[in-house]
Amino acid sequence: MKARSVKPMGEEPADRGAAVRTAPDSFDSLFLAEYGKVVAVANRVLADRQEAEDVAQEVFLDFHRKHPADAGYAPAWLQRAAVHTALNRIRSRKRRERREVNDANLRTDTPPDPQDVLVVNEERRRVRQALSRLATKPASLLALRYSGLSYVEIGATLGVGTNQIGTLLRRAEQSLLKELNRVTPA
Repeated sequence: MKARSVKPMGEEPADRGAAVRTAPDSFDSLFLAEYGKVVAVANRVLADRQEAEDVAQEVFLDFHRKHPADAGYAPAWLQRAAVHTALNRIRSRKRRERREVNDANLRTDTPPDPQDVLVVNEERRRVRQALSRLATKPASLLALRYSGLSYVEIGATLGVGTNQIGTLLRRAEQSLLKELNRVTPA
């Protein structure tokens, strides 16, 4: 094993990418020293060795692209990134499973009851009419949120701070309910 050169504190390479490209043996050393630990951390979260190895590969590639291999923070960064990446995989898996269950529930083999279709269509018509009577901003907010956009995406779209979206959404929902209750069908 080659000895690592230690840089004096405060010295950083002018181009981090150059530091990563010029020292492949130091990245190899880092990989060999830390791979098992990173896989173990990911495996504790995922309980799936193969997926943990995929997470480790993703984490090392990300580190290699963005950081010098001889950085003192490398082991801690790699382990923290392994935990975050593994947790993100679990979250993603849960979201995917929910979507698949919802899709499966929507795809029934029995045709829908015509009476149910009529009721749903009438309710949608009432909601659309009430929505059209709202001011533009609350109507847009509701349309964006119920189209699946996140608070961050809604804020960026409407030019509103993310921390205000929840309050604005609650007010818009209350306005919509008032409109729905104001005009009752004959």
